[in-house]
Amino acid sequence: MENKTTNILIVGVGGQGVLLASELLSETAMQAGYDVKKSEVHGMSQRGGVVTSHIKYAKKVYSPIIQYGQTDILISFEQAEALRAVDWLKKEGLAVVSRTRLVPPIATGKKFHYPDDPVADLKKKFRRVIDVDADAIARELGDSRLVNTLLLGVVSSSLEFDYALWETVIRNLVKAKFVDINLKAFARGRELSGNGKK
Repeated sequence: MENKTTNILIVGVGGQGVLLASELLSETAMQAGYDVKKSEVHGMSQRGGVVTSHIKYAKKVYSPIIQYGQTDILISFEQAEALRAVDWLKKEGLAVVSRTRLVPPIATGKKFHYPDDPVADLKKKFRRVIDVDADAIARELGDSRLVNTLLLGVVSSSLEFDYALWETVIRNLVKAKFVDINLKAFARGRELSGNGKK
């Protein structure tokens, strides 16, 4: 059997829920029987700094770090962060991007220029880009913190894991009082991917 490795890079800003999304995804892959390696960088995460998580799964994984140009799926919680991470994504890879626009608080000097439309720039470089107005949908569902499970729902349709397995992992890792609303966000994400089936 071929030892195909799936490489997923999650990027965002501190406080957006990147680490929970990383944990849910890694646990789902482990429960599905894969060897999983995860590496996280918390750059000033409490101050709106960049947070990244590398996740690799396969029959056997030897290194936790994804090489440039080897990411199969990029999940970005912030649109400019998606643009900054493009060197990691394979040409045929999938980018799932929240249209969230967060200008880093440390970038107040005149030298900083936020891109006019990072998603449009991304679509010029890659064919497979799904952009989601995740913040607005999360608020509509009742909690702005649902962006992480919403984006995972979008991505889940491109992965081989059963819906029931995702549901089990969410029930096990999310605080009990938030389980139902997170499952609702996950299901909504699957609908947005164009594949709402369970």
